[in-house]
Amino acid sequence: MEDVSTSPTEPPVGPPTGPSEAGQVAVLDRPEVDTPWVTLVWNDPVNLMSYVTWVFQTHFGYSRAKAEELMLKVHHEGRAVVSTGTREKMEADTEAMHAYGLWATFQKDE
Repeated sequence: MEDVSTSPTEPPVGPPTGPSEAGQVAVLDRPEVDTPWVTLVWNDPVNLMSYVTWVFQTHFGYSRAKAEELMLKVHHEGRAVVSTGTREKMEADTEAMHAYGLWATFQKDE
């Protein structure tokens, strides 16, 4: 077995990760910042308005007034943004709405 403590090790070679210079300003190569995503709940002919209000209160922790406001927006406008955040969080919220029997989708915030 080789004694790794005494053998010199070199860092792995890969793409450059340091800053590149553009004039006098150092610019780091970074992936695009995650843009906000939203979860939309859509109107459906099945669920009662009181149930939708209860779901918003239970899952999101909204006050009754806020939950009713969102429910009425869904009812009158056909949809409402019920949460905003990272893509992963919006996927989870959308799946939760499906588990409650609501129609929901998620998309990048416009």
